[in-house]
This record gives sequence, structure tokens and C-alpha cells, in this order.
Amino acid sequence: MPINTIKVAWQETLRAGSVSGLFDNLPDTLFFAKDREMRLMAGNKLFVERCGYSDEAEMSGHDDYDIFPVDMAETFRATDELVIESGEPRVGVIEHFPNLLGDPEWFITDKIPLFSTTGECAGLCGIVRSYERSHAALQPYLDLFPAAEYLRGNLNEKVTIPELAHHVGMSTRNLQRRFIETFKVTPQHYLAKLRVLKGCELLVHTNQSITEIAVEVGFYDHSAFSNRFSEIVGVSPSAYRKRYLMTDAPLSSDERALTRFRAPRKLDRDSRKKKRRL
Repeated sequence: MPINTIKVAWQETLRAGSVSGLFDNLPDTLFFAKDREMRLMAGNKLFVERCGYSDEAEMSGHDDYDIFPVDMAETFRATDELVIESGEPRVGVIEHFPNLLGDPEWFITDKIPLFSTTGECAGLCGIVRSYERSHAALQPYLDLFPAAEYLRGNLNEKVTIPELAHHVGMSTRNLQRRFIETFKVTPQHYLAKLRVLKGCELLVHTNQSITEIAVEVGFYDHSAFSNRFSEIVGVSPSAYRKRYLMTDAPLSSDERALTRFRAPRKLDRDSRKKKRRL
């Protein structure tokens, strides 16, 4: 049975609103849905409370003009109309939205159209996040971006932590602390993961020997690379290459976390089934 048929049949078994409950557990994220008349039909707990209602049922049926100041309502309505008329999402819209005290604050809004089973635009849904809090959450990663890029660009070089700290203008102690707080690993372990990740890519996409790959990604020899690779990924480089290219065996959680690149299989699914029957 085609996967699309299976998918549609599965979706039809779901109770309405099954997925929206997920948004009740997302911190600092407001979720809403509107019909084609731009009346609120759904919202997570944070959004409902921010609109001044006790529950979703009390909020349903109201529009932005019932809830927000006119200037805000007009801004929201203009974006909603663009989404519904074009059938295209509007992502990363920065606009004013009331904070917990009811005062205007900059928020980031993403809106996508919702379509009926007949293909017509039936409304939209969206999420709203505080711009300041979103920026604050990203800031630790942005601060360490130059260090991460320096490591990524020097995988096959011997990079010392004092050298890295000097390059990004931090003390060695501060750099170590920031890496552990942000990435939950030391700079040394972060570099090892980058090297292994690059090794994963080369194992799948090239015919280089494991020794050649080891040297290219900054290890002294085959043994050092294999030991570190096995420690991080959970299998040896040779086993990873064979498993990734030749079989449909599921990847471990470590492999999925490390690998973003999927090489084309040597045989498609139908060809493999025929081969097994032979």
C-alpha cells in the first residue's frame, strides 16, 4: 500500500486537537489557530491566558479586534489576510504583542495556512515567541560561533585550547566554562565530535581508506581514529561504512545525532527485495 494512503488513513483516525496539546508544554511559545474569517478557534494555555480568557472555549469565536488594541489588531489582520489569500506562510514576522503585563513588546510570529480536504484555504495557525527571549536563548551559541567555526575550519590541525581562546578573545578558563554550559562538552570533546562527523561524511561519500580519512580529519593514525570513532558513534568506522551503504539496518541514536548526510543506497528497496528472493 502506498505510504501516502497509509498516512491519510492514519490521520483520519486521529481525534481533532490531538497535536495541539503539544504546545501547552513549550515554554514561552504561544500557539493559535483561526478559521477563514480570522476568528480564533484554538490556542494553547499561554495564548488563551494572554488574551485574557480562562479557557479555550471562552476564547473561541472572538477575533483580534475583540481582544487587542486597534493598531495591533489591524497589524495582525493584515498578515492573516496575506497568508489566507496567498496560501503561503509568513515566517519570522517581528511585531508588537502584549507581554504578561499587557504592555506591547516585540515578538516573532510564524503563520502558515491551513487547507481543507478539498484544497481550499480554511484558515491559518501560528506561533508567537518573545523576540528578546529568543535572542537571549541563542546568544550563548552566537557567542561561541567564532570558536566553533575556527575548530571546523582546522579539523586536520593540532588546535590547542589556549590557541583557540586567544583566537576568540577569551581566557582559557572562560572558554572551557562557556563550552560546557552551552554544548555540555569540553572544547576538546566538541572538536573530537566534529572530526568524527566529518569522518562519517567521508566514509559514506568517498572511497578513501580509513587511514586516509583518519589523517584528513586530524587524527594521528588509523588506530586513534577508530578508537575515538567507536567511542562516539558506537561502531567501528569499517562497520559504519558497510552498514550505512549496504543495509537497511536502523541507525543508533548516536549515529542519527552525528550524521546529517544520507548517502544514496546502492540498491533501491525493490531491487533489494528481488536480490533477497534470489
